Amino acid sequence: MIEPEKLNELKAGQKRRKLALTFGELERDILGVAEKGTAYNFKKLSRTEYIKAVTQVVLSDPKLSQSTAQELTTLLNSSSIDERRICNTARNALLEILGTFPAEWDLIIAPHAQEKISVEKRNFFPGVCVYAEDIRSPFNVGSIFRTAEAMGCEKVYISPNCTNPEQPKAIRSGMGCIETLGWTQCALDELPKDKPVFVLETGGTPLNEFKFPKEGIVIIGSEELGVSPEALNRADYGRVSIPMTGLKASLNVGVAFGILMQAWVNALFS
Repeated sequence: MIEPEKLNELKAGQKRRKLALTFGELERDILGVAEKGTAYNFKKLSRTEYIKAVTQVVLSDPKLSQSTAQELTTLLNSSSIDERRICNTARNALLEILGTFPAEWDLIIAPHAQEKISVEKRNFFPGVCVYAEDIRSPFNVGSIFRTAEAMGCEKVYISPNCTNPEQPKAIRSGMGCIETLGWTQCALDELPKDKPVFVLETGGTPLNEFKFPKEGIVIIGSEELGVSPEALNRADYGRVSIPMTGLKASLNVGVAFGILMQAWVNALFS
């Protein structure tokens, strides 16, 4: 950790970059995930005192927005100091000034439990499954697993051309759900024959009119092409669509899957 006084000796751009890195290291230390050699060890000040000192340096930045300055000041003057929120607010404000924005996998998130939980120990809806067909983005793959676990899917199937869920960025965005759920890679014709199969795609029955099965497999397609013609042919239970009124009428595949799963769960409880 750099001494707060020395920060003022740096040029503006260098100071902002150093501060952003410092706040990132502090966040990781607060969460207990600091890498070796980056844990807080500045002996002159306690961590709280150090955070206050470097935040004052940020507050002196002429490019800091008035709203962020007010937020940081309020956080600093609070009777109960929220170290992590101060660091996160300051770091993201500095990144914005620098024109650098973090990707999803760069966010500093509390670690999830590392213990692998078997499917048998989960609460889920038996027979409720999803087939991810040719999803290319590791972020979307992780998001799909996260939604599937949260909403009670029993199983996730992925196509041979889907991004590997063990890709680091997928694991990052999956927040432990990939390890918890597990997954099976298979072709369309290898899906279980004893469960109804339907697709989430445009041109189908509106979500609020669709009769969801008690058990089944929903196929969600790639970000660029949607579900394949082969998937449409495999969908013996039909096609469901999310009604939209916007000009673009387009949703991220992970978001669309979340909307569908909420409707499916509501139908299971009705």
